[in-house]
Amino acid sequence: MTITVQIPTALRRLTAGTDKLTCSPANLGELLSELDQKFPDLKPHLRDASGQIRHFLNIYVNEEDIRFLGGEGYAFQEGDEVLLVPSIAGGVGERINA
Repeated sequence: MTITVQIPTALRRLTAGTDKLTCSPANLGELLSELDQKFPDLKPHLRDASGQIRHFLNIYVNEEDIRFLGGEGYAFQEGDEVLLVPSIAGGVGERINA
């Protein structure tokens, strides 16, 4: 059983430019472990110090949010396409009235 993981541009600096990975994890935990091994610099951007998925990381399977598919309990299926989407926040500093 093989899935494809898309690495977004914002994270490619941590994967030596790798934009796509083909692998065979059974579930999300196995996928994250495989990513941790292949790309150690990526790990702190995917998991917090306790090993939990970071709140700002959204994970989609075939364009569906994995949280609605069973979350960490979701079992990958042959041909699944996984997309890692880090939330990008920004803001405006103090407003200056002209």
